[in-house]
Amino acid sequence: MLDQQTVDKLKSMRLNGMAEAFLNQIKQPANVALSFEERLGLLVDYEWTKRQNRRLARLLKYASFKFQACMEDIDYHHPRGLDRAVMESLSTCQWILSARNVIITGPSGVGKTYLVCALGTQACRQGLSVRYFQLSKLLVELLMARGDGTYPKFLNTLAKTDLLILDDFGLAPLNAAESRDILEIIDDRSRRRSTAVAAQLPIEHWHDRIADPTVADAILDRLVHDSHKLALKGESMRKLSNQP
Repeated sequence: MLDQQTVDKLKSMRLNGMAEAFLNQIKQPANVALSFEERLGLLVDYEWTKRQNRRLARLLKYASFKFQACMEDIDYHHPRGLDRAVMESLSTCQWILSARNVIITGPSGVGKTYLVCALGTQACRQGLSVRYFQLSKLLVELLMARGDGTYPKFLNTLAKTDLLILDDFGLAPLNAAESRDILEIIDDRSRRRSTAVAAQLPIEHWHDRIADPTVADAILDRLVHDSHKLALKGESMRKLSNQP
């Protein structure tokens, strides 16, 4: 009876992990040999782990990654100019804590999207908020937000996200209105939050894809300055993987 009261109190305090671990301890006679401090430590560890897992699940759901990707599964054997030491340095997420950007360029199929998703997943593991967008879909969401009156709230949410991932940047030209929207997002994040960009076009060609040259200068200055740049090369990994 006393055990059930303890469980009920733990659950009422939203310590569900500790309640579950407490019941497990009762069912295992071997735990009787443990000291009070050891048993309490196990309860706390279980609660902490359960909360961390729930938080990670929430962060991954919010991020909406295109791929389930992780740093441990990155392929360094494919000849595409990917430096393992650079990726291991980025995996510490210090660049995010320092509000720096990452730009990954290269031809279609060399794994740019996987890499930015892996970097995003690593950030989630460290408790940082991440949001992934293909640029074309972000522009649609911005247009819809303007129409339903949620545009300021949407921008505020993006501004507070620790890492914003923009995939397929420059795949299609940005008109004047789209350019201003992207500038507003990038400007809100400049020197405050990090942005990761994946693009087929080399950086030197980005300016031509933005309608307003003045806005283009502002976007590139905020994105490219003091960023980590990874220029990949080689054949499509998808093409090679289909070879016998």
